[in-house]
Amino acid sequence: MVCKEDILTISDEMMEIDGSLKSGSGTIVRYALSLASLIKKAVRIKNIRAKRKNPGLRPQHLKTVQACCDLTQGKAQNLKPGASEIMFSPGKKIRGGSFSWDIGTAGSTTMMALCVLPLALFSDKQSHYTISGGLFQDFAPNAFHVKCVLLHLLRRFSLQADLEMIRPGYVPSGAGIIKLRVTPITKKLLPLRLLEPGKVAFIKGVAISSHLEQKKVSERMKDACLSVLEKAGYKADIEIINDKSANQRGAALFIYAQTDTGCIIGADMAGKLGRPAEKIGGYVARSLLEDIDSGATVDRFTADQLILYAALADGESGYIIPRMSAHIDSNLWLVEKMLGAKVSLDGKRLLIKGVGLERS
Repeated sequence: MVCKEDILTISDEMMEIDGSLKSGSGTIVRYALSLASLIKKAVRIKNIRAKRKNPGLRPQHLKTVQACCDLTQGKAQNLKPGASEIMFSPGKKIRGGSFSWDIGTAGSTTMMALCVLPLALFSDKQSHYTISGGLFQDFAPNAFHVKCVLLHLLRRFSLQADLEMIRPGYVPSGAGIIKLRVTPITKKLLPLRLLEPGKVAFIKGVAISSHLEQKKVSERMKDACLSVLEKAGYKADIEIINDKSANQRGAALFIYAQTDTGCIIGADMAGKLGRPAEKIGGYVARSLLEDIDSGATVDRFTADQLILYAALADGESGYIIPRMSAHIDSNLWLVEKMLGAKVSLDGKRLLIKGVGLERS
């Protein structure tokens, strides 16, 4: 977690970020765009997604840059598919209001939402975002996970936001739709303290499939998940959704556990051609149990998603992570360098002293 000085260069005019370092993923692009917009400083990002199979900007990243330009009345250079370097210069004010973006592919709507959500908190009025693309795929936040885990925990920071799924969207056609509604904060975000895991009070979830009712995919995911959970001594209430509105067949399973100390830990997996429903159910149950048994107070995905908000908050936030990940490492590095937040990790206990950014 110690950062080398050549990783990120800061000048009075512009920050420069090497996107090939740390996770080398699109997360660095999205986090850097959010932070640059909030601190109103230009950023140059080079070696974009250098560690990915198809490096450079993908359609979902291009649309995210465009969204940041729309919200800040900013400017960007070199916006084209596959670009390995961009420059983004935000405007001096973040606009609220209604905005719509269509990724045009199955690129993740939720990852885009997580980039623009922090901007909405510091905007001049309430925001309503409609984003079209993929909602359920590998290596991206599940729409239900964002709604039921992340946004619920963000309320502890005094954040008011809600996500609504209008239509599911899967790989490869996408065409799903989410709506995100966000109320700006009054002044500053409060810190979050989640340092006692507690005992599981209940487990709930959603098994969704589109155009697969005859194959009972939702039911099979649910049954396989419940079987693993029951062997570990847990019961769960999993809702079945057999959707007919999506543009293609697809499926996903999401579950979450809430403890008596207020911790919320989630797990999910998307369907994929050749991936049996039973495999999905078993994997999701085991993932949840692993994070619970680790003694963590947040799950492996939320652990990195909360970092930005803790870094913006006024005071010290703290929670216990299941394990270190490349995304956690990347996000900690960026908030230290771009915001000046103070970070410490003692074993799995993560403490972040935020900068108390004010909404002007």
